[in-house]
Amino acid sequence: MTDNTKEPTKEEEAAAAAKEKAEQEALPYKWSQVLEEVTVVVDVPPGTRSRDLIVDINRKSIVVALKKSADEPFISGQLYNDIKVDDSTWTLDDQKEITITLAKVNRIEWWPHVITTAPKIDVKRIQPENSKLSDLDDDTRSMVEKMMFDQQQKQLGKPTSDELKKQDILKKFQAQHPELDFSQAKFS
Repeated sequence: MTDNTKEPTKEEEAAAAAKEKAEQEALPYKWSQVLEEVTVVVDVPPGTRSRDLIVDINRKSIVVALKKSADEPFISGQLYNDIKVDDSTWTLDDQKEITITLAKVNRIEWWPHVITTAPKIDVKRIQPENSKLSDLDDDTRSMVEKMMFDQQQKQLGKPTSDELKKQDILKKFQAQHPELDFSQAKFS
C-alpha cells in the first residue's frame, strides 16, 4: 500500500500561511496559546468600564459583548474544547482592551481556533517555546525524560529503556530456570 499524499510545495505552504494570517487578522479579537491556556484579547471602545460588558465564560462556550450592543458580540460561540471555568479569568485593561485567559482541561493539545465557527490555524506549524522539565507535571516529565533517554541510547547504539527492561526480565527468567538453554534463541 502506497501513501498518495504529497508534501506541499513551498509556494503552497506560503499561500496557506498567508490565507491563515489574513483570516486571523480579520477576527474581532487576537489570540495566542500555550499548552495550558488560551489568551484572547478583545479591543473595546476607549472608556469602556467593566459594568458596560457582558463576559460569560462557560466550560464549553464564551460570549464577550458590550451590554448596549449585546446582539453584536465581539466573540460568541462554542469553544474548541472544554476549559476549567474556575481557573479562567478576564480583565479590562486601561478601559480599552479585555484580556481573557482560558485554562484548558486538556493541557497537551493545541487548539486550531478559539470558537468552532472561527477559521482554523494549522497546529502543525506551532513552534512551542522551550520549557524546563521542572515546569512539567510528574507524569509528563517522566515520559519526556524516558523519551530523551531512549533517544540518547539510540544515538549511542545502545538499548532503549524498553529493551533494557526486556533484557532484565529475560535474565531473571534464565536465573530462575537454569535448566533451559537459551543459547540458540533469537529475540526481537
